[in-house]
Amino acid sequence: MKKTICALLLSTALGATPARAYKAYVSNEKGNSITVIDTDKLEAIDTIKVGRRPRGVELNKEGTELYICAGDDDAIQVLDTKTLKLTGKLPSGPDPELLALSPGGDIIYVSNENDNLVTLIDVKRKEQIGDIPVGVEPEGMAVSPDGKLLVNTSETTNMAHIIDTQTKEIVANILVDGRPRFAEFKKDGSELWVSSEVGGTISIIDPQKRTLKQKISFEIPGMSKEAIQPIGISITRDGKRAFVALGPANRVAVIDAATKKVEKYLLVGQRVWHLAFTPDEKYLLTANGVSNDISVIDVASLKVVKSIPVGAFPWGVVVAPQ
Repeated sequence: MKKTICALLLSTALGATPARAYKAYVSNEKGNSITVIDTDKLEAIDTIKVGRRPRGVELNKEGTELYICAGDDDAIQVLDTKTLKLTGKLPSGPDPELLALSPGGDIIYVSNENDNLVTLIDVKRKEQIGDIPVGVEPEGMAVSPDGKLLVNTSETTNMAHIIDTQTKEIVANILVDGRPRFAEFKKDGSELWVSSEVGGTISIIDPQKRTLKQKISFEIPGMSKEAIQPIGISITRDGKRAFVALGPANRVAVIDAATKKVEKYLLVGQRVWHLAFTPDEKYLLTANGVSNDISVIDVASLKVVKSIPVGAFPWGVVVAPQ
């Protein structure tokens, strides 16, 4: 024990930071389960049975509760991350797909694919507190860092709907390319990135001016445009680099977020859906729906370092401190 304490004190004195261990949670859409991954060991350590067709997942601020969109159960299930037991559910509309939390963690915004609504849920009261009509087949959800703007993307209407969270009204409808699936703000709130699966592009939106700034397209030698389908987006905390999951192209695009140029493509598992950084941004995890695994990308070296088997058809992934 004394040797351990001495070593820790010495490493701190030398400026070293002890390694952090994190847990990742993966929703398996066809397995009706959540796989838990230890990101230090880079291996799956548990599987929890949940509701039918789990897709979007999100953690509360403390990392103590995991919220799961159980689409075919028309509910948001709540998983205690310490006991790994389901503790209840929150009311949503039909077929919840993706969700986002307010910066304070007190409100959940849910896209309900079948009724063209975004549902607002009070986390503490476990009650619906409102609905916002949006376009056809709503999916992507994002909240601005200051909590003032909510964004929903509608797959069939092909729009990003910008909503004022105080008035709960749409303040702008921005047309993007076909089948927008995901939205992500830069951490400073200066840009909103929206992926269009069928259109094969990323739309960069100025959320203050509420205008489309530019688009990013992708080209992979020997691959048809139809196979390159952008879905999930993750942007580094410093806003310098973005990663985009390209679906059946089985690749993640690495983008210089300043120049908007693609730096390289990383080969991952089959049908890559969504992405999540570990909190220290050492790793980026990708959920690969057809190969039933998670690819682990080393962010510093931009190399895929491991594949971790999970459940059937992994869809969403989030990471929290252990």
